[in-house]
Amino acid sequence: MFIEFSDLFWFTLICLCLWYWWSAQQVREIALNAARKRCKEMSLQLLDESVSLRALWLKRDDNGQIRVWRRYIFEFSSTGEDRYQGKVIMLSLRITHVELEPHRLSE
Repeated sequence: MFIEFSDLFWFTLICLCLWYWWSAQQVREIALNAARKRCKEMSLQLLDESVSLRALWLKRDDNGQIRVWRRYIFEFSSTGEDRYQGKVIMLSLRITHVELEPHRLSE
């Protein structure tokens, strides 16, 4: 039995795609937990209980190593009637910051 180079290439490509997908799910879960925590701290309601990837880039961290930079967005409400947008910025597995749009305060 012989393994051709093209078979090895496709197998490696599929493994890399699966590894990226698994890693991306882990990072998305961290971003979702950060959004939940910020909404809870500010007495806001996280809508749809989800975050959505909006940007993906390569950037350097504090040590000069290249890492994957991601921006996730989520929606929240302060009164239950309005929808506002928030962002979670991540560099690899580290949360860089969480931003919230200006919003109406609940009474």
